[in-house]
Amino acid sequence: MKDDPNSLQNLHDLVAPAEISWWPLAPGWYGMATLLLVAAIWLCFRAWKQWRRNAYRRAAMKQLEQAADGTEVAEILRRTALAFASRDEIASKTGDDWADWLASVFPDPMPEEVRRSLGASLYQSQSDPTALASLREYAAQWIRHHSSQPTQTTLSTLTP
Repeated sequence: MKDDPNSLQNLHDLVAPAEISWWPLAPGWYGMATLLLVAAIWLCFRAWKQWRRNAYRRAAMKQLEQAADGTEVAEILRRTALAFASRDEIASKTGDDWADWLASVFPDPMPEEVRRSLGASLYQSQSDPTALASLREYAAQWIRHHSSQPTQTTLSTLTP
């Protein structure tokens, strides 16, 4: 009976195949790893360029912390503006024109107290600490969040 191929005595236990190894990887995984590496390098490079591009902002914030009066704050604002705009554009701005230009590259509206401080009263002695505090706060926000292009809403209010 052992010669009968259909006999149940000729059956053997099932042998499970060996598990599939993770290594070596399929070629698609090498491509995916290469793409991820290139993307990580590109993102790091962009972050580094952005960090270098904003060096003037970090320097201005350090100077703003040490500013003692409104004149120094106004100087810091002007130097910061010169870091990204042309000297011809900035040097000619005084009084309300200067305040309008500052407002045109910043998304938030300029408070009247700050506008007055940047205007004619800037070069007078300022005994009001709240005016200096509001000017300093506006300057800090302006340095952090200004854009190099005038915003559309402020452009429409500046043009006659």
